[in-house]
Amino acid sequence: MPTTAHEHVRFQFASDQSLLVSFGEKITRPAHQQVLKLLRLLELEPVPAVRNLHPAYCSLLVKFDPLRLRHEELQALLQEYLRRLENVVLPEPRLVEIPVCYSGDYGPDLLDVCAIHGLTPEQVIELHSSATYLVYFLGFVPGFAYLGDLPEALVTPRLPNPRRKVSAGSVAIAGNQTGVYPAATPGGWRLIGRTPMAMFRPDRKGLSLLAIGDHVRFAPISAERFAALEQA
Repeated sequence: MPTTAHEHVRFQFASDQSLLVSFGEKITRPAHQQVLKLLRLLELEPVPAVRNLHPAYCSLLVKFDPLRLRHEELQALLQEYLRRLENVVLPEPRLVEIPVCYSGDYGPDLLDVCAIHGLTPEQVIELHSSATYLVYFLGFVPGFAYLGDLPEALVTPRLPNPRRKVSAGSVAIAGNQTGVYPAATPGGWRLIGRTPMAMFRPDRKGLSLLAIGDHVRFAPISAERFAALEQA
């Protein structure tokens, strides 16, 4: 697999029309910062033959027109972009607060998470809502943001058997990640709460409430407050 002159940056021919740029193999915030910088630079100064950009935890998949560009040519172009990353200034991250009701039917796996870690529901809620999370990328379904990093004391494996249906707005954890299901879908993450806030709306500019690079905090609310916000 070819490598750039930049340490820790690697290129991989992902398909006949895509090139994967990886900033290491571990999920870290510094690696993701590099992803964000390359993404921003390519958005500000697009390569004409590039069709789409797909960021992930520590990589960026670049899809291009194979009739206009070869992998080797794109790699050479991207190496020039990489040399300028230190000069890229990212905008101040947006902080989004998401209200969550952690009680009753809204968090059917909350007690299981408590049992796994030897914590009370109040401790789990405090840990989950005290962290500021980073939106690493969006995927799975429209509007689903992969948020890290979950406090170490809450790192929990996925369910052994996924649910056939998870309600929209369900707040869940899996491994060292957390996220909010934007629509009713199957899912294997552990559900600890639910938000009345719409994560994805076709009538909203930008469609998704969250965007890559955003910071997110969860704010505990009562069932009564949940009902009031849901009706608003």
